[in-house]
Amino acid sequence: MTRLVAGLFIAIGLIVGGWFIGNGFAHSRNERFVTVKGLAEHDVRADIALWRLRFVETGDKLAEVQAAVQHDDAAVTAFLGQHKLGKDDIAFRNVQVTDRAAQMYGNQQYKTRFIVTGTIMVRTKNVDAVAAAAQDTGALIAQGVVLGDANGGNDEGPTYLFDGINALKPSMIAEAMKNAREAAEQFAQDSGSKLGGIRRANQGVFQILPRDKAPMLQEDKQVDKTVRVVATLDYTLKD
Repeated sequence: MTRLVAGLFIAIGLIVGGWFIGNGFAHSRNERFVTVKGLAEHDVRADIALWRLRFVETGDKLAEVQAAVQHDDAAVTAFLGQHKLGKDDIAFRNVQVTDRAAQMYGNQQYKTRFIVTGTIMVRTKNVDAVAAAAQDTGALIAQGVVLGDANGGNDEGPTYLFDGINALKPSMIAEAMKNAREAAEQFAQDSGSKLGGIRRANQGVFQILPRDKAPMLQEDKQVDKTVRVVATLDYTLKD
């Protein structure tokens, strides 16, 4: 009978202990504490834009293909200038020539011998200008310039980056910790306890997320973004 009673007390203790731990409350070496999370979010706009514009021409006479690529290069450069993106916004330009007749593989069956690919890489802080230009690429098509690669892939569009996260970290960490403390104070009040000091703290990892959370939308393809951090803190509890 004594063992049966003792077993019932142990079972009850395990059930109660498991309930507290599952609800953010725990004991450690006779010290009671609660684990809480605090969220901080901040909406930002990208401050750097990267845009790789590629255009391809093919033919059997190298001089003619090169001339066509030079035409495309001039058209793209003028197009960028019309959108307030000048030479200082162009990181580099490159031309690549592929001679299919010189390749060691394949059966030598091809429609045209030469493939010439031109590349203009834009890197700028003028994000709005890039966003506007990306919406106006139809003007290039009207001039006979089709953006894409040698494999028929389409232009992937600009990539937008946010480089100012370090300036946000102090205020966002403070906000996340404040929100965590408010949650801990509420828990202490509901459980009839008093909140003690911080037992352990983890500021969490900063994330840059797309502002719009719709499926298939990539963060680096959106100008508007959300910076998020979640702080996890353990607070001691007192009677």
